[in-house]
Amino acid sequence: MKDRKKELREQYKNMKTEMGVFIIRSTSGSKCLLTATPNLKGGMNRARFQLSAGSHPCKELQKEWLQLGASHFVIETLEVLEYDKDESKTDYSEDLDLLKMIWEDKLIKQGKEFYQ
Repeated sequence: MKDRKKELREQYKNMKTEMGVFIIRSTSGSKCLLTATPNLKGGMNRARFQLSAGSHPCKELQKEWLQLGASHFVIETLEVLEYDKDESKTDYSEDLDLLKMIWEDKLIKQGKEFYQ
């Protein structure tokens, strides 16, 4: 039993979460919010929870969410950032920032605006 717990703990430590960029966009307008995160699933769940609880840090998005309702918004992954082949790399913050900037440019060219 002790070996199994140790094995599971080791697996958990070595587990890599999916990282990347996700978008929260209004289906009734052209506004959106981009977020780059080392944990896509956790970041998306946190954003959904904050919006539902009325505590999201983006006040403009929060106001529209409360006015229009959750059904008028889509939260989805735009791109997953792959882990480096070099296992020693642990900080992907610059890579995530760059990926977010690339997506901002793409979305601006598509006529999207960003919540402030």
